[in-house]
Amino acid sequence: MDQLSSLASNLLSPIVLAFVLGVVAALVKSDLKLPSALYNSLSIYLLLAIGLKGGVELNRTPLDEVVGPALLTLGLGVVTPVFAYNVLRRLGRFSRANSAAIAAHYGSVSAVTFIVATSFASAMGEQSEGFLPALVALLEVPAIVIALLIAFVRQERAGSWKDALHEVLTGRSVILLIGGLLIGLAVGPSGFESVEPFFQTGFQGALTLFLLEMGIVAASRLKDLREVGLFLIGFGVIVPIIHGLLAVWLGGLVGLSPAGSAILGAMASSASYIAAPAAVRIALPEANPTFYLTASLGITFPFNVTLGIPLYFAAAGWLVG
Repeated sequence: MDQLSSLASNLLSPIVLAFVLGVVAALVKSDLKLPSALYNSLSIYLLLAIGLKGGVELNRTPLDEVVGPALLTLGLGVVTPVFAYNVLRRLGRFSRANSAAIAAHYGSVSAVTFIVATSFASAMGEQSEGFLPALVALLEVPAIVIALLIAFVRQERAGSWKDALHEVLTGRSVILLIGGLLIGLAVGPSGFESVEPFFQTGFQGALTLFLLEMGIVAASRLKDLREVGLFLIGFGVIVPIIHGLLAVWLGGLVGLSPAGSAILGAMASSASYIAAPAAVRIALPEANPTFYLTASLGITFPFNVTLGIPLYFAAAGWLVG
């Protein structure tokens, strides 16, 4: 499938179209909104599902195949927030607190972007490594810690480091991803069979509903684009592309398949909007939420689920394939 066809395939997928529907509904001021209980249930289901499936694959994957990608992922969790911080601080002239807060989001990972990328790979008929959900869990925490550490070392101490670290490590996304991985690793393929229909068959439908709500949430941040300024808008597109292409290239070097490298690129290019905001709110209360929430949800997330993911797959075909 050529690049234009893959782009069209992504833009016309039910998942992306549901996201667009949510954006349109919010822009026309519709009363459409998922009940909070359903939204929370869907997020729990999706995070636990990817954790379980990743654990099952880890159970049957030789350790030497995982070590290289795992070390690379940890390295990306250090490099990307440091790079993002310096771009924001030196070129954007943001305060240290705001630079660290935004960098924490862009070094961490959006699990939903990962899920959309894996769905795109399946739609393209491309096989990726089954242990990739384990890399999501690895990328979730370190970048947030690194970015907050930058702020605290530089004496930006309005918040509590210990409370922020506790929030990260005990947050819903980390608990579900790591817990699911451990369960899947423990039970293996045979133990997973009894619950596999529930976590496999309904996955795409749940993701479609979740993306509908994400479209509504993302559209709610669009009104803040004037406040964040052109620099942050450009940052929310260009820096993720740099992170993504770097991860695609390095993924190929450590032995990931083209699809696996592309999905790692999508992970590295994404911005957290669950774990990072909670930690930043506690550790850096002086940071402006308009900046980091609008950038991650209003700019980077829509870009990735529509155009970014096909870009990383095209890059993987050139750099890895």
